[in-house]
Amino acid sequence: MVPGSMWGMTVHDLVSALPEPADLLARCRALALLDSVVADRWAMYTFQAEWRDGVGLAWMENGSGDSYGIVFDPAGVFLFGIDHECPATPWREEPRAHWPGLLDGLPAALARYPTLPELQLEGFFDATICVWRETGAAAWQCGPVAFGADESDGADWLFELLTADGPEAYAEYAEDMYKRRLAPEDVGAVLAGEPLTRRLVAALSDTADFEAVAVQARALGHPVQDVPMS
Repeated sequence: MVPGSMWGMTVHDLVSALPEPADLLARCRALALLDSVVADRWAMYTFQAEWRDGVGLAWMENGSGDSYGIVFDPAGVFLFGIDHECPATPWREEPRAHWPGLLDGLPAALARYPTLPELQLEGFFDATICVWRETGAAAWQCGPVAFGADESDGADWLFELLTADGPEAYAEYAEDMYKRRLAPEDVGAVLAGEPLTRRLVAALSDTADFEAVAVQARALGHPVQDVPMS
C-alpha cells in the first residue's frame, strides 16, 4: 500500500504481486476456460492464443466500462487496465490525458501496443495502469507514477483474480457474477492445468456442453481427457 493512501494497492504494489510471465499466461488461459464453462451468456475473461502472429491477448471486460488487456509477445509482456471511475482515469479532463508517468520507460520492443487502434478507444489508449516485462528481465516494471492519499488507479481490484493465491477467489467471483456455487477443488483443478474431463465440466456447470467446452479448451492449449463419467 502506498503510505497514506486510502485506496489500497496501486500499480507499485501490483508489480510485486504479479506472478512470473509463464505463470501469468497459464492463469489467463485458465480464467478464460473457467468463464467459458461457467458464464451463462458472455464471459468476462477471454484469451486469444493467436491474436496476432505469435502474440496472445488476454482480455477482461466487466460491461461497466472497466477492462484490462495483457499482450504476450515474444519480446515480453505488456499489461494495461482502465478503471474509468478512479482518480487516475483519463476522463478526468478534456481532452483525455494519461496520468503523469504512466507510459514513461516503456521499452521500444513493446512500445507499439498503446498505438494500435484495436487497443484504443476513439483513437486514445484508455488506461489507468500499465505494467511491462521484457523477455529476460528479472522483474515487472511500471512508469514513475505517483499517487496522493485520495488518488488511485484501479489496481486494488482489476487484477484480483490474477494475483490470488488459491481457487477461492474465482469461486467467490463465480457465485457473485454467475450465481454458481463451485467447489474450490474443481476450480483449482483447472487453475493447475489438470486435464478437462466430463466430470469436471459437469461439476462446474450443469448446462455446459462438454464437446463445445473441449474445443475451447484445446484452442487455449488446455489438455482434455474424454472419458465417460462414472
